[in-house]
Amino acid sequence: MLIREATPDDWPRIWPFWHRIVAAGETYAWDRDTSEEDARSLWMHPAKRVYVTEDGTGAVVASAYLTPNYGGPAARIANAGFMVDPDRAGRGTGRALAGHVLAAARAEGYRGMVFNAVVETNPAVRLWISLGFTILGTVPDAFEHPRHGRVGLHVMHRAL
Repeated sequence: MLIREATPDDWPRIWPFWHRIVAAGETYAWDRDTSEEDARSLWMHPAKRVYVTEDGTGAVVASAYLTPNYGGPAARIANAGFMVDPDRAGRGTGRALAGHVLAAARAEGYRGMVFNAVVETNPAVRLWISLGFTILGTVPDAFEHPRHGRVGLHVMHRAL
């Protein structure tokens, strides 16, 4: 498995699973009908450092971004987003990518990482907790889940 910084040419390989994940409406608080142009702007924004994970065949199977969560005197707190192709889930790809991004954030001088809206039913919550994140709080009934109805959104943090 190769994890590297993304290039603009990677977007066509990210978009299929990005679209599938967001359109499912189960894990991201983004509009399920986000256009490809808007999705590219959200994910590949120049203020973000974007990574991709390639499998042994060179296929892009996951992506993540790293960016400051706040500005000014709080700019040393990072935020990140992660997506693993659902067809590749459960193979350690997300854990490997998370480890890479956490190390990159530390190397860039971030003091901590915060996730602002982790859907409480998202299986990745277990991953984040195993990697040292804590749930600071939960906004109740904040997310309209297509299968579970209204569920909470966790705010999660980890010191770096």
